[in-house]
Amino acid sequence: MFQPDFLKQVREQLAVKEDPAKLRSPKFETSSGIALKNSYTPADVEGFNALTDLGKPGSYPFTRHVQPTGYRGRLWTMRQYAGFGTAEESNERYRYLLEQGQTGLSVAFDLPTQIGMDPDHPMAMGEVGKVGVSCCSIRDMRTLFKGIPLDKVSTSMTINAPASVLLSLYLTVAEEQGVTWDKVSGTIQNDILKEYMARGTYIYPPRPSMRLITDIFSFCSEKVPAWNTISISGYHIREAGCTAAQEIAFTLADGIAYIEAGLQAGLKLEAFAPRLSFFFNAHNQFFEEIAKFRAARRLWAKIVKERFKCDDPKSQMLRFHTQTAGSTLTAQQPDNNVVRTTVQAMAAVIGGTQSLHTNSRDEALALPTEASARIALRTQQILAYESRIADVVDAFAGSYLIEHLTDELQRMAEALIARVDEAGGMVTAIEKGIPQREIQNAAYAYQKAVEKEEQIVVGVNKFAIKNEPKPELLRVDEALGERRRKQVAQYREERDNGAVKQKLETLKAKAQGADNLMGYILDAVRAEATVGEICGALRDVYGEYQERLVL
Repeated sequence: MFQPDFLKQVREQLAVKEDPAKLRSPKFETSSGIALKNSYTPADVEGFNALTDLGKPGSYPFTRHVQPTGYRGRLWTMRQYAGFGTAEESNERYRYLLEQGQTGLSVAFDLPTQIGMDPDHPMAMGEVGKVGVSCCSIRDMRTLFKGIPLDKVSTSMTINAPASVLLSLYLTVAEEQGVTWDKVSGTIQNDILKEYMARGTYIYPPRPSMRLITDIFSFCSEKVPAWNTISISGYHIREAGCTAAQEIAFTLADGIAYIEAGLQAGLKLEAFAPRLSFFFNAHNQFFEEIAKFRAARRLWAKIVKERFKCDDPKSQMLRFHTQTAGSTLTAQQPDNNVVRTTVQAMAAVIGGTQSLHTNSRDEALALPTEASARIALRTQQILAYESRIADVVDAFAGSYLIEHLTDELQRMAEALIARVDEAGGMVTAIEKGIPQREIQNAAYAYQKAVEKEEQIVVGVNKFAIKNEPKPELLRVDEALGERRRKQVAQYREERDNGAVKQKLETLKAKAQGADNLMGYILDAVRAEATVGEICGALRDVYGEYQERLVL
């Protein structure tokens, strides 16, 4: 793009010499270890080609945005993640958020639901309704979406190992509302690979888990065409402590594994790839985060085009949801979290996210209060309607710094993906502990930097306040677990247990073969089998995954 003589002049005339003794830090670098210079010039992007590296919005390589008009035509979906206690309480919160201008729902399930256990399971004690809503049956799902038309609202469900069961519950409620499945839209997270490396809410071993995922791909491509069948999540990998470059690499390597699994299952790429979606973290380093989103979009388009020989633009598009970084929230001076969240949300919007959740100020202490959830939503609305940052597509394109960081992050991510390939792919790499070790090392390095005050956390290791007053927090009723146990017992007494047993036995038999299991899971749901019972039937066939210790 630039002539050699011009670049020579730039290097000679625009170079800045600094006295290290006068600098406030001995080094300046991003989370990924990219050194940050005093200032940037064309010499830092000498290979940059605006036609091939940038392109125009909505076109390959999609560096700028997946839509030609960005947010000028339609704003991102404001999808606040919520759920706690009972289905009744969470339904009330969803309806409140929709009344306040939220444009999509995002369901948080409690830990027992996430690992396929009913509220009366011994392991559920003390966890029912604590970090999300308790939902174990078709009756719970009906209550959760009471008064919410499923043909009008897009719903995201953060559920992984039991994703097929929760999707079946949701689709059954849609049927009961008279909504045909072609009118149902939303996303299930359904990303089991990141559970093994970062989050831990797995049930079955990796290979049968991949079979369940490809069953969902196939089923939805035929019957639920507007549904995003997976949200390939870098968010939780980043929350576990990885860098921006690692977040890109391991997320896209997971995406490669899911495409390969779909192809091995006999699916055509164009039949399921357009419904793959991604989920990223918006972290603290503003410029690196903007570059991260751009690099991920460009690299995914390249992977689909070159590795999988696919020229379908819809398959090449990396569409993603973003959540601001929960791991950066502090229990100390929680109002500071509003500022952190705003900066992170700005990076996500400038980076071109398709939907966004902004964390609430009190989430380092408890589930958010109604007032805190409203402030988090208002943060998005102020960015959308007052800041005008949504009026221009990829506003930082051409910035020497942003283009340099985009190139560097892509280069680093490609090198990490190559390591995963050398190991035999992501499933094998996880079995060997490769990504787990990378994440652990990055998290350790960050924590050491905080302890040495090389990394400042305002209100924690600097600018702390003694004897802070405690804020008002949302409390989940401790008696909820016992109430839910009684509800489940009553539910089992009132249903046709013979029909439930027959459907579960059929599911177990089919799980030992090669049939698509979604229809049999739907049959069990309609017969009023619980989440725990359906997952238990599959446990009997597949067993449970035992985590491999990685040092």
